[in-house]
Amino acid sequence: MTDQRPVVVYGASGYTGRLVCEYLREYGVPFIAAGRSEEKLTDSMTAHVAGIETADYEVRTVEHTTEALTELFSGSSVVCNTVGPFSDLGPEVVQAAVAAGLHYLDTSGEQDWLVTCDDEYGEQFREKGLLLAPGVAQMYTTGEIAAQIALEKPGLDTLDIAVFWGGSPTIASTRTILVNAATSNAYYLEQNTFVEFDPDQGLVPLVVPGQHELAQSLPWGGTSHPVWFRRDPRVANCKAQGGVFNAALMHGVPQIVAAALEATKDMTPEDRDAALTATARQVMDQMPPRENPRINKSLDSVHASGPLGRAHCVIHGNSNYKQTGLLQAYAAYSLLQQPPRRAGFASGCQAFGHRELLGVLRTFGLVSEPILTVHD
Repeated sequence: MTDQRPVVVYGASGYTGRLVCEYLREYGVPFIAAGRSEEKLTDSMTAHVAGIETADYEVRTVEHTTEALTELFSGSSVVCNTVGPFSDLGPEVVQAAVAAGLHYLDTSGEQDWLVTCDDEYGEQFREKGLLLAPGVAQMYTTGEIAAQIALEKPGLDTLDIAVFWGGSPTIASTRTILVNAATSNAYYLEQNTFVEFDPDQGLVPLVVPGQHELAQSLPWGGTSHPVWFRRDPRVANCKAQGGVFNAALMHGVPQIVAAALEATKDMTPEDRDAALTATARQVMDQMPPRENPRINKSLDSVHASGPLGRAHCVIHGNSNYKQTGLLQAYAAYSLLQQPPRRAGFASGCQAFGHRELLGVLRTFGLVSEPILTVHD
């Protein structure tokens, strides 16, 4: 028997990592709070994780190398990775997870990273009976729950997904948005083939359920959904857009991204990364306050259609980062009890069941009952 705690939260000192730890405590799951700085980890656990005095955990520092992470992971069963940008920093963690025999979860929404996970690492995890599930997070999983509910009606092959939330992104999310915009293209699924979004399309107004004002949306890197559904025999087309409810902030995002791309276009990758990080800190340089459900609302809307049918599913919720923390913690908790429904590369819904994940979010008061409208 090993005395190693079964779950590792990598990046536990960050905003999302803290919430994962908080919900692991609620599920009674022992965990390792891991990262590079012992001071930041200790401060985060003691000052920012509710109920931490009743948690079974330890703080561990680690270098961001495959070798060091493999040693840290040895003896555990699941890693919840919150350290991004994942396209830059994810490979070492995934390689360490498969080497140490761990299930891998992360909070990414970077489309290029999901494709990399599927194409380069999925088979390695499948052969070992391990789960590789990037993108277990509100902005992707809750929208997928709505999509899966709509697809319960047979004969639908097209998904039109909108994901919105209220509040401000964290420091890490802001940096990821800029880095991802600078280094990768955004794609949607059309007749089972990835098609690139027009990089010059700008903001797209969308009709959002529950309000009269049009919401402003962006492809948001293409999101996870087209990657998850590209091998789903029911789905031929999948396009996702989203953003925040704050229209002024949304109008500023394209200008910020365009200016950052222009300023860094001739830089080396290392210099560009440093410059984009500095730009991100100009936009958001402090941890957001703990979420207020009256302000931090979420909305996931999915129109599913086919030649002879339609379905529309809407899920209203609150506290999108808390949804992410809960989804991560529940996924880890579930993996300690039984194997996932699918090994290898899979979404949260494919691995744990969309109705089960909906029930978890409902139990903790983070989403309302889905509103489903079906037309034959």
